[in-house]
Amino acid sequence: MGEAACGRPRPGEARPPLTRAPQGGETTLSSGSGADSAPAPQSAHDSSTGSTPAATPTPGGSPTPTSGATPDATLTPAKGTKGGTFSSLKIRNYRLFATGAVVSNIGTWMSRITQDWLVLSLTGSSAAVGITTALQFLPMLLFGLYGGVIADRYPKRQILLATQAAMGLCGLSLAFLTLSGHVQVWHVYLIAFLLGMVTVVDNPSRQSFVSEMVGPSQLRNAVSLNSANFQSARLIGPAVAGVLITTVGSGYAFLLNGLSFLAPLAGLLLMRQSELFKVERVPRGKGQLREGLRYVRGRPELIGPIVLVGFIGTFGFNFPIWLTAFAHEIFHGGAGLYSFFNILMAVGSLAAALLAARRRSSRLRLLILAGVGFGLLEFLVSFAPSVWLFSLLLLPIGMLGMTTNISANTSVQMAADPTMRGRVMSLYMMVFVGGTPVGGPLLGWVTDTYGARVGFATGGAVSLIAAATIGVILTRVVGVRVKVGLRDGRPHVDLVPRTEGERVPATV
Repeated sequence: MGEAACGRPRPGEARPPLTRAPQGGETTLSSGSGADSAPAPQSAHDSSTGSTPAATPTPGGSPTPTSGATPDATLTPAKGTKGGTFSSLKIRNYRLFATGAVVSNIGTWMSRITQDWLVLSLTGSSAAVGITTALQFLPMLLFGLYGGVIADRYPKRQILLATQAAMGLCGLSLAFLTLSGHVQVWHVYLIAFLLGMVTVVDNPSRQSFVSEMVGPSQLRNAVSLNSANFQSARLIGPAVAGVLITTVGSGYAFLLNGLSFLAPLAGLLLMRQSELFKVERVPRGKGQLREGLRYVRGRPELIGPIVLVGFIGTFGFNFPIWLTAFAHEIFHGGAGLYSFFNILMAVGSLAAALLAARRRSSRLRLLILAGVGFGLLEFLVSFAPSVWLFSLLLLPIGMLGMTTNISANTSVQMAADPTMRGRVMSLYMMVFVGGTPVGGPLLGWVTDTYGARVGFATGGAVSLIAAATIGVILTRVVGVRVKVGLRDGRPHVDLVPRTEGERVPATV
């Protein structure tokens, strides 16, 4: 939608409700405004601007607005929400979405591993692997915010049908070039860039479509299960890729990846549109990109996680560069060892995603501590003297990286207005993966020039310093301080108000 002149309420004013087409005797869900649009608590910023309080379910099941609600220190689901690790899978549309996603995710991981190893085989350069990764994410940096505008303007299911089909064609094109024996490194560069262009629209549409399938009460669980889905595929995809590369060649891995996109296309076509939660569409208008940026500006519950994942995504998530270099140069292995490293990280990431699916709240301390721990472990693992110690430390690195990602992702989604969610998530993804065109080649050059250990240590050090610095800034913004003590005989870290009185809400 446009700005106020186009009929859209400004942030802080009342908005039309988020509803699902009633089925029989179903109730209609409404959303609050500003940061309260999802089951997140009201932020201090919105309180000061007089935004409408969040809607709260009554015992009868109908949401009614509450007044004067005190913000909690955590982001929690709506009352009455049924818990459980796999609760969102009870929803048919989301079940179809998740089933198709796991098939295509396996293909995506097969393609990622094969693409990295193919580029390394063609060039013998870690920097070339970094360039490939950078080209794939460069469109997100350049055009990511426009993808969010498209996601807010058009039906997300139709967008995803087009983007998933385009991704499948990219995979089939690379398979044809490889199987025909004509593949060159510039072909891989070009297809990586085209895939990135499709991702500009696919990513915010897919991220924000989750809330339309499951509604606000199941959003946290569904986001966590999406991550678990992706990491489960990461357990299978690299292993299959390693077998295919060493037996029949890289081309067949790309072929299976292209065909794997038939599964999500089938899932999207089989969905019942009447069961989707209806979100107000944003009509075409001027200033929508600036409107999204203004919405995020001044909201620490959005800016904090976005900035944190920006630093970690730029400098800490360059695993294709480091793991290929460690497998090839440090431990003198092949594609099988590189696949093994990815599987170990996937085990840790999957464990973190399943734990997050059970968690019913987001805490500032979890996000910050996970980011600090992630950077610290990356720095330490770079000095691992043996392949077994290196492999062992990849497990907690995967866990902490995924915990940071999920905590930031769900906090941002739950705090964003539904009509702004596409633009907010496009900014989130632009910062998270858009930094790769900067960090990928830079750390690839460091790795080529000074060695894999120095490259890995550099990424970890930057992530550690960034997480610690942002943590200090955020605790000052929300008016709390860190308190370390013992609880039940175990070390415990908590955030307490800087002054006497009630706890200050730590909604970021």
